[in-house]
Amino acid sequence: MQQHTQLSLVTHLSLFFILFSSLNVALTAAGRNLGAVENPFSPKAYLVRYWNKEVRNDAEKPSFLLSKASPLTAVDSAAFAKLASQNGLSSKLPEFCASANLLCFSDLGQSLEKHDKDSTFTGYAAKNFTNYGTDRLAGVDSFKNYSIDENLPVDSFRRYSHDSVNHKDQFTNYASGGNVVDESFNSYAGGATSGAGEFKKYADSVNVPNLRFNSYSDDSNGRAQSFTSYTENGNAGDQSFTSYSKNGNGAPNEFTGYGTSSNVVGSGFTGYGETGNGANDKFNNYGKDMNNPVNRFKSYGDGGNAAVETFTSYRDKANVGEDSFQSYAKNSNGEKINFANYGKSFNVGFDKFTGYGKGAQGQSIGFKIYGVNNSFSDYAKKESVSFKSYTKASSGKGTRMAASGSLVKRWVEPGKFFRESMLKKGVVMPMPDIQDKMPKRSFLPRTISSKLPFATSKIAELKQIFHADDNSTMEKIILDALQECERAPSAGETKRCVGSAEDMIDFATTVLGRNVVVRSTENVNGAKHNVMIGSVKGINGGKVTQSVSCHQSLFPYLLYYCHSVPKVRVYEADLLDPLSKAKINHGVAICHLDTSAWSPTHGSFMALGSGPGQIEVCHWIFQNDMTWAIAD
Repeated sequence: MQQHTQLSLVTHLSLFFILFSSLNVALTAAGRNLGAVENPFSPKAYLVRYWNKEVRNDAEKPSFLLSKASPLTAVDSAAFAKLASQNGLSSKLPEFCASANLLCFSDLGQSLEKHDKDSTFTGYAAKNFTNYGTDRLAGVDSFKNYSIDENLPVDSFRRYSHDSVNHKDQFTNYASGGNVVDESFNSYAGGATSGAGEFKKYADSVNVPNLRFNSYSDDSNGRAQSFTSYTENGNAGDQSFTSYSKNGNGAPNEFTGYGTSSNVVGSGFTGYGETGNGANDKFNNYGKDMNNPVNRFKSYGDGGNAAVETFTSYRDKANVGEDSFQSYAKNSNGEKINFANYGKSFNVGFDKFTGYGKGAQGQSIGFKIYGVNNSFSDYAKKESVSFKSYTKASSGKGTRMAASGSLVKRWVEPGKFFRESMLKKGVVMPMPDIQDKMPKRSFLPRTISSKLPFATSKIAELKQIFHADDNSTMEKIILDALQECERAPSAGETKRCVGSAEDMIDFATTVLGRNVVVRSTENVNGAKHNVMIGSVKGINGGKVTQSVSCHQSLFPYLLYYCHSVPKVRVYEADLLDPLSKAKINHGVAICHLDTSAWSPTHGSFMALGSGPGQIEVCHWIFQNDMTWAIAD
């Protein structure tokens, strides 16, 4: 009996060893892309097995997709999955973010330091300045080359220069070239007398800026603030000025070159200069050459006394755009407002003035060379308002201005969109910047992602998990992604947001079947230069087909917005150096044959000179994006 038991045990151990060895051999063969042999219970090893189970062909496995699997070990994956099920991930967030390769912001600790001497911060980053410069008399603090080229800079200035006298602050080349910037100025220079705050080349060329000025210069007396080249060349972010210069006395504020040439930037001015006395605010070249800017002025200058507000070349030559002036200069006294060359955008924008100047006394408002598509509701009709060279909309469609080639190049990068006829051997064309600009992240294992909330109705829980404060960059990142994922699909579109590779495989195979191949452009060589098209291959014989395209979304963990794209043709093409003719890349392009449901202001029509439903539009698959199609 004992001998039989021993033989049975030996047999089971042998079988386990054989199965374990076979699994390792299979993982080594099928997952060479993963490098060293994986623990068979790790998220990466599980993904390889899941691919083998769900995808029914012998095509080479996509290394670019497998490389995005969670780097968690089998032990860590199980531990964090247990924490997620118990709503306890927040207590281990730093460890979770580091181990799982997530996007998380550092928690800034409170600082009670007081600084009573002049300070120079050069090449500095990630600092919480609380009670800094409070009650200072004169002196200069300089922030030069601060947070330059940082990936995820988080800086906080709370009660900075509060109640100071004749104290000057200089922010020069601050946070330039950053990625996902989070800067907040709370109660900055509140109650200050005289002095100056200067922001020069602030947040220049940043990606996804989130800048907040709350209670900035409130109750200040004669303190000048200037913003020069503020967020120029920025990409897709928000600036908010809440209760800025409220109750200020004789405080001149100047915005010069604010947001110039930026892409899809939103600015909010709420309670700006409210009940201020003798304020002098200038907006020069504000939003010039911007692409689809959204600016909100709410309760701006309400109850102000003898203020002067000047908007010169505001949103000049911008593309589309939308501005809202709600209760602007309402109940003010002797306020002078001048709009010169306002809103002369290339593509028609939309401006709304609600309760503008209502209840004001002795007010002077001038509109000189003002744009189109504007709504004036409850406007100060009895006040002194003059409209000179006001461009009215015709037939409800507005006036379309001609854009120069240089302006189109600013809004739409050359080569970003092209016609199908360009995909021919020997054609030389510009290659856009296809490099992935988003922070590096990995998928979560489905055992963890399935236990996390994912809905706008659950935003409070997500904020708690990822330590996202109210009005913080992280809150905005989470909310923006959730809202896009919850947006109703377009006509004929099937969509899903996926936070695990397994979910992506499920969606693609549900739409296309199990005989699928996923492709992406091989590398970024040739980007921002001319390339020559080499050999071209049409997927599925170049026939009209259906594909599933997946694009990254900014989120704490790797998240893709995947959607089915009907009526397309997908191509692969060798990309050559135009001079040496050497192959430098292997590109994947998709051509959308039905553009009838696209917006007339879509960048492709601006670049190619047409409109919805009139032409097909092609584009390259950018780095770390991908497209799925039925295997040939």
